[in-house]
Amino acid sequence: MNEKRMKIWEPFKELVTMRDDMDHLFDAFFGRQTQGLEDLWKPAVDIEENNGNLLVRAEIPGMNKEDIKVSVKDDMLTISGERKRENETKEKTFHRIERCYGQFRRMIRLPAEVDADKVKAAYKDGVLHVTLPKPVSMKPKQIEVEIK
Repeated sequence: MNEKRMKIWEPFKELVTMRDDMDHLFDAFFGRQTQGLEDLWKPAVDIEENNGNLLVRAEIPGMNKEDIKVSVKDDMLTISGERKRENETKEKTFHRIERCYGQFRRMIRLPAEVDADKVKAAYKDGVLHVTLPKPVSMKPKQIEVEIK
């Protein structure tokens, strides 16, 4: 028996492809420059809270730590930087380019007050780890209950 592979229909993938094709068509018709992926990327982040700290992890693969900036002002954490495109030469023929390049800026409203002077950031294996300690006044205080 010869079984043929069935192609699975992916309607959402086809809608995205159709939208991209329409965008390119309108851009070509109206003479607009097609916007590249470098203008659209923002690192994905996770935010968690434990032991009196907010922990933020951002996926930023393929960058040097010198190209990443982290700042905290009031209740906003800003992560910014630029992932540079590899040097292109005329001898190369690209069949697909899906990785995102260019500048990014991610501003995150923090869910709690933090001590900006004690914020620490580390970058390892393409993931930025930002530890934002809460001020001592915000940490829960254990109160002993007397029995009378």
